[in-house]
Amino acid sequence: MKQKLIAGNWKMNGGLAANEALLHEVQQGLAHALASKHAQVAVCVPAVYLSQVQRLVLGSGIDLGAQDVSAHEHGAYTGEISAAMLKDFAVRYAIVGHSERRQYHAETDAHVALKVQRALSTGVTPIVCVGETLAEREAGMTEVVVKRQLAAVIRANGHCISEIVVAYEPVWAIGTGQTASPEQAQAVHAVLRAQLKSSTVHADHVHILYGGSMNAANAVELLSQPDIDGGLIGGAALKAADFLAIIAVAAR
Repeated sequence: MKQKLIAGNWKMNGGLAANEALLHEVQQGLAHALASKHAQVAVCVPAVYLSQVQRLVLGSGIDLGAQDVSAHEHGAYTGEISAAMLKDFAVRYAIVGHSERRQYHAETDAHVALKVQRALSTGVTPIVCVGETLAEREAGMTEVVVKRQLAAVIRANGHCISEIVVAYEPVWAIGTGQTASPEQAQAVHAVLRAQLKSSTVHADHVHILYGGSMNAANAVELLSQPDIDGGLIGGAALKAADFLAIIAVAAR
């Protein structure tokens, strides 16, 4: 059985004391979930806290993740952080192409695909985000949009596409309290799985996460869908009890 992956995305939240308190509480409640070997857990934290969190999660079974990675290997790119730098801090995952990066930083499909390439070349697993806006869903464009976004990544990284993680995050459900129904989410995940199958014989090994306001109340229904392999968790990842509740569902 493939393990579910639950990855917390802290976004631009945290503080030295708050991080320590949160991770201490999470680790206190994690023993059973990780012992079951049915769940993997990661936290994707702001870059300034990578060193602290690397130390805090050492030996805990929690993997460390970053929230972005540069499309450049090195050079005069002030403020950028390369995949090699992330690797120095034992970062296992890097979120790539989150809708907030696409929206606020004008990241294109091609730019996202290059970031995926940089991460893979350094041994960091990219969590590749795809998803449609409300307007695109209402126009019946959901499948077209997510397939276009994933296709760019496949074209640039086809030889090792089975090494990525995909996260479907309907933009209209991020931080809004709205959530795609389990049926809506499964339908898109099935489309993405089929697209991966056309590119790699190892498509079933690829985790496809749901990333639109998964919480303790809806995790059971969402994680029971056949093509939903875990969650990219936003607000609920900042509350130990909620994050642990989702992990417990994944570990069943």
